Amino acid sequence: MTVAYRPSHIRLLRRRHALAAATALGSVAAYAVLEPPRVAHAQFRPQPMHLNMGSTTSSDDPATFQADKVDYDDNEHTVTWSGNVQVWQGDHVMRADKIVYDRDTGVVAARGHVATVQPDGSVLYAHYAELTGSMKDGIMLHVNAVLPENAKLAANGMRRTGGKVNDMSRAVYTACEICEKDKTRAPFWQFRAYDATQDLEHQRIDFRDAYLDILGIPVLYLPYFSMTDPSAKRHSGFLMPGITPHDRYLGTYFTIPYYWVIDDQSDVTVQGLFSTKTGPQISAQYRNRFNFGSLNIQGGLAYDTHRADSYTNDFGNHVEGGGGHGVQGYIFANAQIAINKYWRAGANVNLATSADYMRDYRIQGYGSDTLNSNVYLEGFGTGSYSRLDGQFYQGLNQGVIRNSDLPFVLPRYEYSFLSQPDAWGGRFSMNTNDFNVRRTNGTSDQRGQLAMNWDRPFRNRLGQQFLLTLHLDSMVYRARKLYQQPNYYQNNKTVTSGQVLPTIALKTNWPFVRTFEHGRGTQIVEPIVQGIYAPNTGTGANDYIPNEDSMAYEFTDSTLFSLNRYQGTDRLDGGLRGNVGVHANWTWDGHEVDLLAGESFQEHITHDRIPYSGLDHHASDVVMRARVSPNQYFDFNARMRLDPYTTKVNFGDALFSAGVPHFRIRGGYIYEPVTPYYYYATNYRDYSPPSIYYVKTSELSGGFSTDWANWHLSGFARRSLSRKEFVSLGGDIGYNNDCFGIDFMYLKQYTSIGGQQRNSTYLFTVSLKTLGAFGLK
Repeated sequence: MTVAYRPSHIRLLRRRHALAAATALGSVAAYAVLEPPRVAHAQFRPQPMHLNMGSTTSSDDPATFQADKVDYDDNEHTVTWSGNVQVWQGDHVMRADKIVYDRDTGVVAARGHVATVQPDGSVLYAHYAELTGSMKDGIMLHVNAVLPENAKLAANGMRRTGGKVNDMSRAVYTACEICEKDKTRAPFWQFRAYDATQDLEHQRIDFRDAYLDILGIPVLYLPYFSMTDPSAKRHSGFLMPGITPHDRYLGTYFTIPYYWVIDDQSDVTVQGLFSTKTGPQISAQYRNRFNFGSLNIQGGLAYDTHRADSYTNDFGNHVEGGGGHGVQGYIFANAQIAINKYWRAGANVNLATSADYMRDYRIQGYGSDTLNSNVYLEGFGTGSYSRLDGQFYQGLNQGVIRNSDLPFVLPRYEYSFLSQPDAWGGRFSMNTNDFNVRRTNGTSDQRGQLAMNWDRPFRNRLGQQFLLTLHLDSMVYRARKLYQQPNYYQNNKTVTSGQVLPTIALKTNWPFVRTFEHGRGTQIVEPIVQGIYAPNTGTGANDYIPNEDSMAYEFTDSTLFSLNRYQGTDRLDGGLRGNVGVHANWTWDGHEVDLLAGESFQEHITHDRIPYSGLDHHASDVVMRARVSPNQYFDFNARMRLDPYTTKVNFGDALFSAGVPHFRIRGGYIYEPVTPYYYYATNYRDYSPPSIYYVKTSELSGGFSTDWANWHLSGFARRSLSRKEFVSLGGDIGYNNDCFGIDFMYLKQYTSIGGQQRNSTYLFTVSLKTLGAFGLK
């Protein structure tokens, strides 16, 4: 049965007791009302009945009612629904035990377990409600709302206007869970306010005369407090300000950020920084995500009053200040555009006026050696990749780097291709990495490089696995100023040179496998033998070949069977050599023990590699690796390289982790007789060849972490045994529950950057769910 009513005007029903209750300034809403009431279940469901409830928004939208029982009163001109009543009109839904509809006024009065579902998905509960105008105007008593992110809002009374504004008296707001055993128990934190306004259109909640309670105890009074509605995904407004009581360069400083939503795809965050020791800074971050790409720009501008002092670096060279005084700024930009499904272009720009400015204002990236910028075009195909880019570097660590020493790479081209298996079962691959490097001070050179490779795997009836590799490296160079860094050759002419190195290799693995523990475990013992032949070309130094990408040389378990153990291709491993190793693995019930040991035997010896490289004799150092994880309480990883002639360890590192539920300890150790960074140290003043600093690395690290209930605690330490001093110390302690978090962190760093050493850092953070986090440094 459907009846349509169209009254000429709508009057809000204002029963005296309802109006008095909704506007009264009585006691604060009880905690129990924060728990949503239970809605009664229907015994049967008759056909819905449709009524038109007014013409405020859309007079043609019918209001659909569904109930267990319907009563009509012709004298009072009312319709009463009872028993699991549901009514919906447009995007509004309401449920109650009993609803009375006044046909003259268009008012709906609901009693008992009243629940209304809002268009944003939030739910309002009440003991009593009177609504009209498509349920967009009215009053409600003893209201509580369940908002997104488990936030809850309760009030003694509420008046709704136009479906956009909810005015509440004696409001309570929290994001904490309510105690199931004692619903009158105060939540961990809550806001209590004399009155509050929820602006649904602008997605804000304003509190007036508000108190912040922790465990029911008032700790903060705010005459006015405004927050973003938890239903809002993005909303403009001020973010949590920050305060740091003390900083070495800024003193006491404040940060005030503002977030501005421009549209659905872009936003801006602007932040002001005000300090007691130097000038203010204004910074901003702009983000935009397109259908075909993204753009992210971050920058700042400040007046830095600090004047950096000169100092002497670790190599005994005098270094002037970084010039970070006066107007300073930085810009970090990232852009990426998809041209089509095969090609995309992008740029990463990172520039700052000085390293001292980045240090003084805690700009992200300070502490790195360089700021890197590039622009690129790259393409993707089936089995292929192509990239054309240009690179620029800005030095930050003035103790060892000058900007005039750093290269411009313009352009650099990279291409790689991997074919499908051919008729012989092999796969062909090709790579090229070509570049033009220019330096103000140092070698400038161009390189064209091409590497081709063919792999053919096969096996025999005995289970042996073979891999035949045919490889060809070829490079051509044109270089000038080879007498400067990073080469220091005794040649000041422009040189054209090149190299070609063909290589053939055959590798065989012969795995022996057995099971144990009734098939639950597997054991593998696998001898590995590899033979490699290539012409013995040496290091290229005698041919005046520049060296841009092969400064580091690593011989460990991970490179034992590599064709070239340099990181790049400007220097190549040549000659005849054989590599042997034994790999063993035990796996059972999800646990594992994995071991590897091997050695390399070479016909030709090159003595001008990094000292202690492990390849200074016909028989190399023995490389070993162990990974042990016998159960969930312990795991261990270690590597080492042992000199068979002197039985000395030329390299070693180890990591372990052990613990039980809620507690774990971790530790590590690294040892290396020569630190490559010091080995390639350049004389800062006259560009003489590198002085060989035999600086030993011997460092121990350790830490622990524990958690119990809502608490967590951790600590760590790193100590250099060779320098007999700590590298860093730190710890963290905190508490977290469903709606609140507090954390205290301490960090002490002993490393000097740019002649300066940071003081200890303290960070205190408090987080309130749905409100945000604020902290002290």
